[in-house]
Amino acid sequence: MNGKERRTAIAALNSFDSEQNINAMKSDFPQYSWMSLLLPLALIAGLVLLLGFSVGGTGEAKAMITPLEPWLQFLVGYLATGAEISAAVVIGVAVLRAIGLYLYQLLTSTDAHSNYLESIRLRLGRVLALGLEFTIASDILRTVVSPTRQEIMNLGAIVLLRSLLNYFLEMEISAGQGRSSADV
Repeated sequence: MNGKERRTAIAALNSFDSEQNINAMKSDFPQYSWMSLLLPLALIAGLVLLLGFSVGGTGEAKAMITPLEPWLQFLVGYLATGAEISAAVVIGVAVLRAIGLYLYQLLTSTDAHSNYLESIRLRLGRVLALGLEFTIASDILRTVVSPTRQEIMNLGAIVLLRSLLNYFLEMEISAGQGRSSADV
C-alpha cells in the first residue's frame, strides 16, 4: 500500500467513525415531534393568559338559582374533600412504598443500583400522575356549583398547570421506560 492509498483509507475510516459518532450522538438525544414541543408551549401561554385575566377580576356576588343549591354545594364539598383525601392517601402510600423498596434493595442487593432506582422512580412517577388526576377532579368538583367567572378562570389556571406537570411527568416516565428497556 503506498502513501496515497493509506491516506485515502485512513480518511475513509475517519469519516466512517465520525458518521458513527454523529449517529450515536443523535440516538442519545430524545427525538421530539413538533406536537410534543408545541403542546407545553400552548399550555404555558394559556396559563399566562388566564392568570393575566384573573388578576384584574372583580369579586362577583353569587346568586342562588334554586332552593336545592345549598344541599348540592354541601354534597359536592364532601365529594371534593374525598377526592383530595384520596390523592393524599395514594401519594402518601406510594412514597412510603418507594422508600421501603429503596431500603430493601439497598440492604439486600449486590447488583448495580441504577436498575432498581429507575424502577422505583417509574412506579412513583405513575402514582404521582394518578394523584394529580385526583387533585384536578377535586378542583373541578369545587367549582361545579354556581361558579363565578373568577372561579372558572382560577380553575382553568389550576387545571392547565397540573396538566403541564402531568404531561412532563408522563414524558419522563416514557423516557425512563425506554431507557430501562434498552438496558435489558
